Amino acid sequence: MLKMSSLFLRTLRDDPSDASVASHKLLVRAGYIRPIAAGIFSWLPLGVIALRNVERVIRDEMDKAGFQEVHFPALLPKDPYERSNRWEEYGPALFRLQDRKGSDYLLGPTHEEMFTLMVKSEYSSYKDLPLSIYQIQTKYRDEARPRSGIIRGREFIMKDSYSFDLDNAGLEASYQKHRAAYIETFNRLGLKFNIVSAVSGAMGGSKSEEFLAPCSTGEDTYVLCPKCGYAANVEAMVSKVSKKEIAKAPEMELLDTPDTPTIESLVAVMNQKYQANISASDTLKNILLVADGQVVSILIPGDRQVDLKRVEANLAGVKELRLFEDADFAKNPSLVKGYVGPQDAKKLGIKLYADPSVVVGSHWITGANTKNKHMRYVTHGRDFNVDGFIEAVEINQGDPCPSCDSPIIIDRA
Repeated sequence: MLKMSSLFLRTLRDDPSDASVASHKLLVRAGYIRPIAAGIFSWLPLGVIALRNVERVIRDEMDKAGFQEVHFPALLPKDPYERSNRWEEYGPALFRLQDRKGSDYLLGPTHEEMFTLMVKSEYSSYKDLPLSIYQIQTKYRDEARPRSGIIRGREFIMKDSYSFDLDNAGLEASYQKHRAAYIETFNRLGLKFNIVSAVSGAMGGSKSEEFLAPCSTGEDTYVLCPKCGYAANVEAMVSKVSKKEIAKAPEMELLDTPDTPTIESLVAVMNQKYQANISASDTLKNILLVADGQVVSILIPGDRQVDLKRVEANLAGVKELRLFEDADFAKNPSLVKGYVGPQDAKKLGIKLYADPSVVVGSHWITGANTKNKHMRYVTHGRDFNVDGFIEAVEINQGDPCPSCDSPIIIDRA
């Protein structure tokens, strides 16, 4: 135990100029960490003591669950990551380097490949399984915008663990062991947390859950149902779709709608010029994107906003996704900004996806693919068909719970 008089410590009176969240400000001012570059921090004695205490709790619970600790280097060869395609897939987030002989290496962003190769090289029989191993190791990711102190850094410490099982029953047992160990770890650390359904992402898998600590400055958004306990990351939430019967619509009708490139202006013209008595929910938005070079249109009701994080999470296999820009419209003159409709998508070679709220049989007012023109009664399943359904709308406070219909609440973590 060190005396305060001999402790290497210096506190600061003022907040660091680049700190925007309380944890970052307090850790620097209290003498736990010091920044040395964007997203890179040195740990001072108080910080190291706190860090080692957290690691000790994690090790206690991992060891109690029967997991064995290993340790891999941070400097890793290119070959395993090239074979898994992640040498390229990681893109600019991967720290790449060469040794003096010109051989390629990387600073490990994660170690799945190394765990797998280690077990493959050491074990050769099913009788050796099941096996659960873990490590606590420094990782490196070249974040585009390091922020929030140690929460989003370019160098960080991660505990990652892996089980190797004979069958699905063994996999489920290992999963539950991990789950129980995490619950006990967070309880011992005094953290408030919610366990939520999540998208498996690039690693795949049939089941994924996240342990999220509520935090107003957090980067994750999740939903909770106070009534039934449903909890999910917004990217994994399955929206509640109305099942009310839809009356059959008349044939499509071309309408003259001058100067209506926005939903608001379209609703105003429809109600004033055509006495339509509609709202934004009667219109259909066509969100144009470029996904790995392919033009994609996402259909959502006009009264909702698109959530690109949900779209990206649910568009399987897409590596690069961005919104259409003016230059893209210039290259695609058949797509008129503000007047795009789904009825010509197939002819134009556009991949067409719809949010589940755009149900088959629903009819809409949407663009006619001609400036100052819209179509009425455009019907899903009759006038256009989609290539698939994906969760795309931004979840709103009070949306119905997909499990019990009660209003959900939204929080950050």
